[in-house]
Amino acid sequence: MAERSTAAVDVADNSGDEPLTAKADQSTADGVAQNRERDTESEEAQGSGGTESPGKASPPELHSGHKLARRYRLEECVTRLDGFSSWRAMDEKLRRAVGVHLLPADHPRARSVLAAARSSALLGDPRFVQVLDAVEENDLVYVVHEWLPDATELTTLLASGPLEVHEAYQMVSQVSQAMAAAHREGLAHLRLTPGAVLRTSSGQWRIRGLAVNAALRGISSDTPQRTDTEAIGALLYAALTQRWPYNNDAYGLSGLPKGVGLIAPDQVRAGVHRGLSELAMRALANDGATASRHESPCTTPEELVKAVSEMPRIRPPEPVFTAPPEYQRTTYQQGSYGRPAPRPGVTQPVPAPPPPLQSRTGKALKWAVSALLIAALGLGSWQLADALMDRNKSDDTKQTQTTDGNDKNSDKAEPVKQLKIQNAQEYVASGEAQAAGDVGKTYDGDSSTYWRTKKYNAGPTLAPYKPGVGIVYDLGSAQEISAASIGLRYPGDHTTIHLYATDSLSPSTSVDGMKEIGSVTTSGTTAKVKGKSVKTQYVLLWITDVPKAPADGYSSAGYKQAITDVKFSG
Repeated sequence: MAERSTAAVDVADNSGDEPLTAKADQSTADGVAQNRERDTESEEAQGSGGTESPGKASPPELHSGHKLARRYRLEECVTRLDGFSSWRAMDEKLRRAVGVHLLPADHPRARSVLAAARSSALLGDPRFVQVLDAVEENDLVYVVHEWLPDATELTTLLASGPLEVHEAYQMVSQVSQAMAAAHREGLAHLRLTPGAVLRTSSGQWRIRGLAVNAALRGISSDTPQRTDTEAIGALLYAALTQRWPYNNDAYGLSGLPKGVGLIAPDQVRAGVHRGLSELAMRALANDGATASRHESPCTTPEELVKAVSEMPRIRPPEPVFTAPPEYQRTTYQQGSYGRPAPRPGVTQPVPAPPPPLQSRTGKALKWAVSALLIAALGLGSWQLADALMDRNKSDDTKQTQTTDGNDKNSDKAEPVKQLKIQNAQEYVASGEAQAAGDVGKTYDGDSSTYWRTKKYNAGPTLAPYKPGVGIVYDLGSAQEISAASIGLRYPGDHTTIHLYATDSLSPSTSVDGMKEIGSVTTSGTTAKVKGKSVKTQYVLLWITDVPKAPADGYSSAGYKQAITDVKFSG
């Protein structure tokens, strides 16, 4: 494996490079571990504080209540380290919590921090904690970023034990896809530790400190893709075993025993998923340590994304069924409904029958009551029969409307056939893709996962930016399709969706040249598209209008939409 840069080794928390190469000097590794930074990444933006290193530029004398740009009010210092400080602050203009990194303008890393923050802000990928502002003002440099109060660090999640296998699979899948997208734009993290990975309350994984955390600490690497890939492997290793894959303890996790080297997660803990164990080793050990398993190493996040996609999909655990309480039967005495039966051995007095009516008046009253009862029963029976006949007519009308047009008088409704989706791919008519790696979440059977559009500043029509956005679905073979049920994440305003029959996953014609099946406009969270029956193998789900959605843990407010579930029928 290629050696890391000196700067990365000096400050990275995974100082145990020794398990990855036979040439590492154990005494040097121990010395680096003893002089390690004390901030275990939770100090990045939301965590416990550290101690200031001597000999560095002192951070400005700031305190709670100090206001930056007449807008950002500092509330709590969460890190004070190496000449910079990090704060939880309040954006008084937008009335929301934010995070702020502060350092003097004459700090030796001030310029590189500003450049890193501005580059990260331009990426605009919602899988990363967004940089909101990067300013040099009054001898200060400060970087403002999102604050996610509903998010939990991976460090905190691992304190109670390893992640459930589906949760670990989702983490490595989403983090590797995000880092692959960042590297395509020339950005690296270089400080990807358990404290930099957050899980939101909606189950999405987000990464904070892209480029900025490394710039704050002066970390660099000659092989940034390999550095980030190994870091993802270490995160997966920790998620599977609750152990840090190096000799030193870090982030509240115990390291591996001295002298055993880097062993696979399924050898550290029983019951570890074999495929994920091999994936962690392929990302961590790039020097042939996995050769015995006949797997090639992953040296870039893109290769890691490909390796994850080639794995069999890991389904979420089945919900635990709780049996209802046993039904308590209540017994009643026959002939006395409403009164409980007497205890065994207890006799009830039998009421004496009323004396018979002997007079003519009594007999006449009896006959009058009987006649009234007979009339009431006759009237009730007639009304009941009339209601049943009306309902049968209504049912016949509904059946006629749902049968095939060639058989209007058929009493049997045409059955609806559910079509199975075999594959899918995002269709990009112009510009950039929306979330190409998430299309599989629209038909994975899990309504909590979704594919989303980007956030647009104007709407609801996407025409100022794009003709539309969408996904092409592969049904495996040519099928008759006439309807679709589409689950949406955001209600409000309206969402317009069209279905088109097309020729492949990468259509050779534009949307204008495709055959439309049907369309719908809705303001709810479920869209029902019904149209003419068309025989096709490939179906384009095309969105041209999106609602104005509120801010959430995934992105800020704006015009956007997300698809949770797609089902086709014919």
